[in-house]
Amino acid sequence: MKFRLTMIIISLLISTSALAANPLVKMRTNQGEIVLELYPDKAPKTVANFLHYVSSGHYNGTVFHRTIQQFIIQGGGFTPDFQYKPTFDPVPNEATNGLRNERGTLSMARAYDPDSATAQFFINLDDNKFLNHHRPHPDYYGYCVFGKVIKGMDIAKKIGALPTASGGPFTADVPIEPVVIEEMALATETLAEITKAAPATSPKKIKLSKKEKTHG
Repeated sequence: MKFRLTMIIISLLISTSALAANPLVKMRTNQGEIVLELYPDKAPKTVANFLHYVSSGHYNGTVFHRTIQQFIIQGGGFTPDFQYKPTFDPVPNEATNGLRNERGTLSMARAYDPDSATAQFFINLDDNKFLNHHRPHPDYYGYCVFGKVIKGMDIAKKIGALPTASGGPFTADVPIEPVVIEEMALATETLAEITKAAPATSPKKIKLSKKEKTHG
């Protein structure tokens, strides 16, 4: 009941704020800061779910546990010693919203069930067309895009290029040096103030083979 009430309040706040501006979230990591713009008009349930985790402090102290250069960086689920943090109920998949998994976009990670996303998210480091929605089948349903990096794409790329190995329950792609999300919070600045000194995130198409999809 409390969770449902919180989600309703967040949804109402998003509906109101969306008339003026999209929510902006600052993610401070031990590798630098990344700022995200969210799209509640395109993915209202996913954005409300993400902001619920942000406001609860869930992401503080979690890590990017899976990083693959020129593909994705994924985090939000584990502590540096690979303890899995408890999550809220899964959120319905909104991958049919027309947004594409292009370079710099923010998406929800999930298991095989299309409606299984909870807290884990990923940032696309390239145009990952095969992660888009294609048809209503678990193999092709896609991964919901609900925001994008508006500042700090260089930090995301740096994280993606860090040396990796096996770690915890994972056999590969875990940064050897833990990449910790020290704090994630709503930004108080406007989009213009944040992007004033930041270079634009311009799409750059690089044709690469992708070895796997991204599961939470």
